[in-house]
Amino acid sequence: MFWFDKKHPDALYLDNRTLPPTLQTNGATINVAPDAVMDFRKLVLPDSFFSLVVFDPPHIIKRGGKRSWMAEKYGELDRKTWPADIRAGFSECFRVLKPGGVLIFKWNETDILLREVLALTPYRPLFGHPSGKASKTHWVAFMK
Repeated sequence: MFWFDKKHPDALYLDNRTLPPTLQTNGATINVAPDAVMDFRKLVLPDSFFSLVVFDPPHIIKRGGKRSWMAEKYGELDRKTWPADIRAGFSECFRVLKPGGVLIFKWNETDILLREVLALTPYRPLFGHPSGKASKTHWVAFMK
């Protein structure tokens, strides 16, 4: 949801699902229409393909029951498998990243602390920036 232009010619927008545009009660429209449908844990892309990768996985733990608009908009993580899923996602991001390439990682601490997530990759971040205490969103940069 951070894209200025999801159709930019230099970007490949991936998600593991598509959703028709849905108008929410808050007036926002959710539109999940990726260029390609792929699972971040197993990307169907060649090694060392990108100079820049942005990894923005779901950050909400699935709780069962009716899906919230946040879960619909951003997706959900499985309560039991999320560490393995995020670890696999980091691994895939670094696999498709060229040597010297940059990974930008976006995380919101709604359910899981950033330090728990960063412990799932052997790569050390270069720097990061929290968006603010109220939003709990962090942007973290890595270099391969």
